[in-house]
Amino acid sequence: MSPRKNRRSAPGPIPRGGGGMWAQDTEDGPDGTWIVRNVAGANAAKPYRCPGCDHEIPPGVGHVVAWPADERGGADERRHWHRPCWQARTRRAPRVQRSRNAPRY
Repeated sequence: MSPRKNRRSAPGPIPRGGGGMWAQDTEDGPDGTWIVRNVAGANAAKPYRCPGCDHEIPPGVGHVVAWPADERGGADERRHWHRPCWQARTRRAPRVQRSRNAPRY
């Protein structure tokens, strides 16, 4: 039996589908239309602050990057979220910052 020959793939862009490195989707919700990109843990190289829970997303942890899909959604509008925080964003009340001595009612 002769050895198998290596075949080179055709030149051009590598198709990325499913859960690839830059797979993104659009989501419609009561807060507008968002472009959502899943980031795998192996590709998360920097720490980020989640706007949903205000905790840090450490490097190496998979998360979601979301930004508005309309014309105002640029690179400065992207936010990195924990996946559960992103899914619960419509059920969560706005986070109210109070002073130390303020009443909690």
